Amino acid sequence: MEKDVYITPFNPIVVNTGAKLAVIDTGTGEAAYRDSRGANGQFLTNLAAAGIDAKMVDTVIVSHYHVDHISGLLKADNSLAFPNAEILVPAMEHKYWMDDGEMSRASTPRIEGVFKNVRRVMRPEVLKRLRTYEWGREVIPGVPAAGTPGHTPGHTCHIVTSGASKVYVQGDLTHSPFLFVRNPGWHPFVDHDPVQGEATRRKVYDMLVAEKMLVQGFHYPFPALAHVERSAAGYREVPVAWNPTI
Repeated sequence: MEKDVYITPFNPIVVNTGAKLAVIDTGTGEAAYRDSRGANGQFLTNLAAAGIDAKMVDTVIVSHYHVDHISGLLKADNSLAFPNAEILVPAMEHKYWMDDGEMSRASTPRIEGVFKNVRRVMRPEVLKRLRTYEWGREVIPGVPAAGTPGHTPGHTCHIVTSGASKVYVQGDLTHSPFLFVRNPGWHPFVDHDPVQGEATRRKVYDMLVAEKMLVQGFHYPFPALAHVERSAAGYREVPVAWNPTI
C-alpha cells in the first residue's frame, strides 16, 4: 500500500450452496454508485458482470447494520435490490438499532447517523421480508452464525462450510488488515465498544491461527481471502491468490 494513502475495499460475497443463492452483506448500494460516479457501490454491477441476476438471490444475510453493509438492500429509487430474497439479520443487532430509546442515547454524531440510516433502509418493503436469526445456529444450511460483538452490539460472523473445508466470513471483526490484524490492540473509531471489539478480535484470530481456517474480510484487499499467522505485534494476514470460487 502507498504510504499516507488509505483505501478501504468493500467485499460483499455470494454463496451458492446448490440449494440457496445467498448474498452476505450488500455494500453501499446503487445510490452510492451514482453519487460517487462508480467509485463505490459496485455490487449490483459486479453481480451482473458475473452472470448473477439479483432477482435470483434467495437470501440476503446481514452481519451488522453499518451503512456499507445494509444500504445495498435498496436501489437508487429505494426499491428492493434483491426483490425475491428473504433478508436475515442478527436478532441482537436488529433489536438495538431499531430501539428508539437507544437512538435517543446515541453517544456520538456518527452513531446517531447509523441509527438514521437504519430507519431509512428499514422501510416497510424491507421489514416485510426480514427475519431475525440467533447466534450459534445455521442461518441457511451450511452457514452457521457466530456472535462477535464489539464492532456493533450484535455484530455477527458466518462460517461457510463445504465438506471439511471452512471459510470464516468475518464482516468487520477487523477493518483493514494491514492496520488492525497486524495491530489487534488498535481501536478503529468505527468500533461501537472498542474494548469488547479487541477482545473478540483476539479470541477469533487465535482460533483462526489454531485451526488454519481461511478468513474472508469485508475490508480486506480483493480477493479478500487470507490465512492468518501469529506475529510479534499480533497477527499477520497471508493473502490467497485470486480465484473466482472457493
